Amino acid sequence: MVSEFRSFIAKGNVVDLAVGIIIGGAFTGIVNSLVNDVVMPVVGVVIGGIDFSDYFFALSSTVTAPTLEAAKAQGPVFAYGKFLTVIINFLILAWIIFLMVKGVNRIRAAEEKKPADAIPAPPPADVQLLTEIRDLLKTRA
Repeated sequence: MVSEFRSFIAKGNVVDLAVGIIIGGAFTGIVNSLVNDVVMPVVGVVIGGIDFSDYFFALSSTVTAPTLEAAKAQGPVFAYGKFLTVIINFLILAWIIFLMVKGVNRIRAAEEKKPADAIPAPPPADVQLLTEIRDLLKTRA
């Protein structure tokens, strides 16, 4: 059982998945900063500085607060603004990842189109035979 587990762990797919998760975790911070610190301020300017995160419906008459956090303390609320913000963040993130994958695919395609520095193919058998005959004739003469 231990050797079977060891061979399972050693397979490329498991190792690749682990590396992907670790890189993804580190990459999350970069993408979150890009979305929150670079893209969302621009989106806020374009849409007039609207912040959806405080949009909510009070589900109780006891909720009278103007901000979401204060309203949550007063009673139940339907916080649709936070949901809209998450959807917008997701769409921006998906677009950025799409552009990155597209770029990587373009680089890979360019690498595949490059001529390989391979060893030239050997000449056909008849050419090899004629070359050998020529070399033999040279040495006898």
